[in-house]
Amino acid sequence: MPTAKAKATAPTTKSAPTEATAILRADHKLVSDLFAEVEKTRKPDKKQLLVEQICQELTIHATVEEEIFYPAVKKALKDDELVPEALVEHASLKALIAELEGAEGDDEMYDAHVKVLSEYVKHHVKEEQNEMFPKVKETDLDLVDLGAQILKRKEELKAELA
Repeated sequence: MPTAKAKATAPTTKSAPTEATAILRADHKLVSDLFAEVEKTRKPDKKQLLVEQICQELTIHATVEEEIFYPAVKKALKDDELVPEALVEHASLKALIAELEGAEGDDEMYDAHVKVLSEYVKHHVKEEQNEMFPKVKETDLDLVDLGAQILKRKEELKAELA
C-alpha cells in the first residue's frame, strides 16, 4: 500500500514495452488504492497528502489521455460517443480537483468532494476498462508505441509538477 510519505507512482519502466491500455489500467489501480487508503485514515493531514497525490495522479493521467490516447482512439474507432463522453467526465473531475486543491483536509466539504471525486473516477474507470479498452484492442492501433508516448509525456508532466 502506498503511503503519504513514500509517494507511489504508476509504473513507468522503460525496459519493457508497455501497451497504452496497461499503463492506463495501472494508473487506475494506483488511484483506486490511494482512495482506499484515504477511506481508512482518520488523520486530516495524512488524508490531505493522499488526496493531493490522487489529484496529481489524476491530472497527469487525464492529460496523457487527452493529448495522446483519446485522439488516437477517436480516429481508430471513428468514435463520436465514447471519447466525447470521457472528455466531459474529465471536465467534471478537473472541477472537483480544483475544489480540493483550495480546501483544507478538515474543511466540512472536503470529505464530500473526495467522496464524489472517488465515485466519478470509479464510473469513468469502469467505462474505459469495460467499453473503450476492449474496442481499442480490436483496432490496428500500435498500443506499444502509444504506451511509449504516454510514458514519455508522464515523465515530462511529473517533472513540471515537481
